Amino acid sequence: MTADLWLRGCERLAAELPEQQFNTWIRPLPAADVADDGSGDAVVTLRVPNRFKLDWIRNQYANRIEALLTEIAGKPVRLEIALAQRDTERTVAIGMASVIAINSRPQSVAQALNGAPLNGSYAPLSVVPSAQASAARALATNRLNLNLTFDTLVPGRANQMARTAALHVAGAPGQMYNPLFIYGGVGLGKTHLIHAVGNALLADKADARILYLHAEQFITDVVKNYQRKTFDELKAKYHSLDLLLIDDVQFFAGKERTQEEFFNAFEALLAKRAHIIMTSDTYPKGLADIDERLTSRFDAGLTVAIEPPELEMRVAILMRKAEAEGTTMPEDVAFFVAKNVRANVRELEGALRKILAYSRFSHKDINIQRAREALKDLLSIQNRQVGVENIQKTVADFYKIKVADMYSKKRPASIARPRQIAMYIAKEMTQKSLPEIGELFGGRDHTTVLHAVRKIAAERQKNTELNQQLHVLEQTLKG
Repeated sequence: MTADLWLRGCERLAAELPEQQFNTWIRPLPAADVADDGSGDAVVTLRVPNRFKLDWIRNQYANRIEALLTEIAGKPVRLEIALAQRDTERTVAIGMASVIAINSRPQSVAQALNGAPLNGSYAPLSVVPSAQASAARALATNRLNLNLTFDTLVPGRANQMARTAALHVAGAPGQMYNPLFIYGGVGLGKTHLIHAVGNALLADKADARILYLHAEQFITDVVKNYQRKTFDELKAKYHSLDLLLIDDVQFFAGKERTQEEFFNAFEALLAKRAHIIMTSDTYPKGLADIDERLTSRFDAGLTVAIEPPELEMRVAILMRKAEAEGTTMPEDVAFFVAKNVRANVRELEGALRKILAYSRFSHKDINIQRAREALKDLLSIQNRQVGVENIQKTVADFYKIKVADMYSKKRPASIARPRQIAMYIAKEMTQKSLPEIGELFGGRDHTTVLHAVRKIAAERQKNTELNQQLHVLEQTLKG
């Protein structure tokens, strides 16, 4: 075993990995400790600065690093990854925890400590007064919700890409994916995800200048400073941040002065390698009445969608949220609710609250029958059949064609594609057979309908713009 084992391993990794990946995740790490485990094998201990880098390096690189080191050493090497001890930052974190403990659940304190144990005690700790005051000021000004973390976010296929990108940003802000633009329908977890990034960065760097706000708050700030002619104050507030988290940027539509000030803040933050994360209900190019200078910049980093959760993810969300409420939800009940409530996480939470309230008021355990009784109003709405005629009208209005074009023989792309989309939605949202749908679309053969359904279903998996349009149409029809 050689003393330069880790250095030689890094040289090999630098040759294998893309330069940006190596510079972001491997190069900043301190030299690993190399020791003998007593049996002749080597143990390489790699210490990383925070839990997010630990999880990412373990999942993405650990196996390859271990294999490389084994090859270089000529004998088995075991890689261990651990959090580095940082006394100064831990003092500040403990100060923050004592402030959080007053108004938060215990798990929030543990999260603020970035996983550091509190030995079961949440009594106020002895801290340096200035650190405690600094932590309190940070909590008061950054507007982060400390319960919205990566630990409390249920992962799944629907949010996989957005969550992975957010973890990248949390581990290395200002590096990759700047700006990060997350879009999707209401209640899908966009706000949770951006708060998670802010909380992760704050746990890693207690003095980080972070601000979360809704787009309407930025608009209010611009109006207020415009009236007072104090734009220097506006610039001082936003241009000095390390991380700006801003929700629902579609609200900037039609507000020229707001867009101008946000453009200035955007440019200033990117110039100093601060990170910007935004959310919206649609992708950048789909934003209406927003200056092209802004939308082109929104799209310059990474744009990712959050989809409605799939069945298994909805079940996991229900069971975890029930557990957080101190209740165990039987799996069969969770599946029953998840099959009937599909739109978004917010609707799932609402359904769960109704079931829990019904159970508590009636003093009865939760089962499928109780869930059915608690959700009878919701289920009656869900069970109403959506008519093909309504689908045709909704799709025609959306794509600005005539309803008559849905069953006409016209075949230009501007008409044929909306017609295929309407056929696909009719198959997904009604109980009609393929021949019945074909008959309602001008007497078309069932094979024509099947071709349309398969084509749109396949494209939906690959085309984020089409997927977003379909979500909008489906939500409109359900509403």
